[in-house]
Amino acid sequence: MSLIRSILSEALGLFIDDGSLALQIAALITFLTALVHLASLGPLIAALLLLAGCGIILVTSVLRRARR
Repeated sequence: MSLIRSILSEALGLFIDDGSLALQIAALITFLTALVHLASLGPLIAALLLLAGCGIILVTSVLRRARR
């Protein structure tokens, strides 16, 4: 049973290593989706903001992890 739990834990870790990283990206996607639908933000602008936002989130996550 311990082996199965360990395998599942490792498999989950492949997709969600840093919970705050996943949460921040999900929040960014939600925010940009709302802007596209409610504020008539163009899809191209939203895509560029998503790219920039994901990059910023990734860099801050790496820097935070490096300090640990």
